[in-house]
Amino acid sequence: MSRTVVRVYSDYKSPYAYVAVRPAYQLAEDYGLELEWRPYTLRIEEYLGAVETRNAHCWRRVRYSYMDARRYANKQGLILKGTKRVYNGYYANAGMLWAQQAGVFRPYHDTVFDRFWKQELDIDVLDEMKALVAGIGGDPEAYAAWVEGPGRAEMDANIEEAEAMGVFGVPMFVLDGELFWGGDRIDLLKERLEERRR
Repeated sequence: MSRTVVRVYSDYKSPYAYVAVRPAYQLAEDYGLELEWRPYTLRIEEYLGAVETRNAHCWRRVRYSYMDARRYANKQGLILKGTKRVYNGYYANAGMLWAQQAGVFRPYHDTVFDRFWKQELDIDVLDEMKALVAGIGGDPEAYAAWVEGPGRAEMDANIEEAEAMGVFGVPMFVLDGELFWGGDRIDLLKERLEERRR
């Protein structure tokens, strides 16, 4: 009998995606799921504005978001420091796809999130990402060649597919085409999984 697959769209620069990782792993363990991780790069300036042009409303949203995400981080014993600027995140997110192909997904995924949110990693600097890949036992040159080559088209196709499904933010869980946005929707996803068991 094949395992149920839940696709999880994530972005390393999202604090809410970070604090949803452990609950997602636990969900997979509790329900015997296969998690299919996919990157979805948030275009932060489209909904929060560029840092230099944000209005007071946008800044209130930003401050609240970090405060709120820290609540979840603190409950898990995670460190979540505010970011220093608006990141693109392409090298990290494309690396999620590469790491799966290279067989180093879990150490890559966990290490990128952990180091980025401790302000120990600049995910937009290729040399820093290559060093991280080497540190987890991956091939940094193969990683670099992929993200600077075929990875760009694969990322574009991945995002196009996600948006055609209705994805607009992270973390986004997808079960049989139904979308669940945010780690706080995991309980609703559990209800659907329970329904499948009946």
